[in-house]
Amino acid sequence: MNNNTPDTPPYGETTRAIHAGQEPDAAFGALATPIYQTASFAYDSVEQAIARSVHLEEGYNYTRVANPTIDALEHKLADLDGAEECIAFASGMGAIAGTFLGLCGSGDHVICGVNIYGATQGLLTTVLQRWNLQVTFVDAREPSNIARAIGPDTRLIYLESPSNPSLQLVDLVAVAQLAHDRGIISVIDNTFAGSSNQQPLKHGIDVVIYSATKYISGHGDTLGGAVLGNAHQLRRIRQAQILVGATISPFNAFLLLRGLQTLPLRMRQHNANAMAVARWLQANPAVPETIYPGLESHPQHELAKTQMSGFGGVVCFDMGNDDAARAVQNATKLITIASSLGDVKSLISQPVHLSHRYLTPEERKFAGVTPGLVRLSVGLEDVEDIIADLDGAIGS
Repeated sequence: MNNNTPDTPPYGETTRAIHAGQEPDAAFGALATPIYQTASFAYDSVEQAIARSVHLEEGYNYTRVANPTIDALEHKLADLDGAEECIAFASGMGAIAGTFLGLCGSGDHVICGVNIYGATQGLLTTVLQRWNLQVTFVDAREPSNIARAIGPDTRLIYLESPSNPSLQLVDLVAVAQLAHDRGIISVIDNTFAGSSNQQPLKHGIDVVIYSATKYISGHGDTLGGAVLGNAHQLRRIRQAQILVGATISPFNAFLLLRGLQTLPLRMRQHNANAMAVARWLQANPAVPETIYPGLESHPQHELAKTQMSGFGGVVCFDMGNDDAARAVQNATKLITIASSLGDVKSLISQPVHLSHRYLTPEERKFAGVTPGLVRLSVGLEDVEDIIADLDGAIGS
């Protein structure tokens, strides 16, 4: 099902999540997309082998390059984000690395929001720095900070919104316009919001990245990543993916396809549960600070309302110090300590010790990652049970 052709109805998001990219199998009519668990594909002739492998004509030759199961996943993800094209990767970090390798070269300059996933910052300041990629970190909440950092070699602006872990936002329209005016590519990691809550491409952002391990999978049972955008820009990223071997496996693509069919339904419940938990935490005098874009107290709440249709399933709260944050996590019974998010299960972690442990104390301070900050990925359990668990762990 292609939602963008003139002769099809304007299907809603949930219908597209179920049907897009997945027609009954042409060979046997299988309703579920088959897992084409093969490394290679046979050719009818040497001429066909040359046509597919050398001239990249339609068809399949090697799963690192293309595979029918992976194609179905890419088509569905592209449909849900309104993108021309999607590239599915073996992991979220594979997608991030492939984007930088595909779009940037030695000597290029990247402007990056300071409040991002710790492993992304590590990639930029270690591996890619050795390839002479120049990086400037800025507080991206104010577009003027980005504008001041632009130089003659600036190639790319990289952002997260909401950011990991302190849920800061970026004005997508303002940054996209700034980038387009200067001929710079804008890229956003949209993992925390998801396509159900935020559509960066519609706000003018050029490239969108996901850790598909999170909400796209939704069940904590597979790794995956995705990059979406227009075909021209993604061509170089796909080349990088193929050459470094960051292709997702057909089986993992199948698991992500299965998870995607319930993504809109799950996100609505994640949003509702997270809002209820955030309001409970905010009202609890034992919690010094609660951070959630859906709360009126969030300093960028008005911006969130203009560019998000839902506020996501991650709530952060600051217990004031490391010991208090540890005590809360160790006291939960239903909520599990884990370093991921977007699962059907509620997960809790302390970024200073997990996702942002590689940063220096000064870098963590600049990014707003305090010792007492706790990141809560609110799951799909009955929200009364989640709150009761927090109540037992935090008290009042």
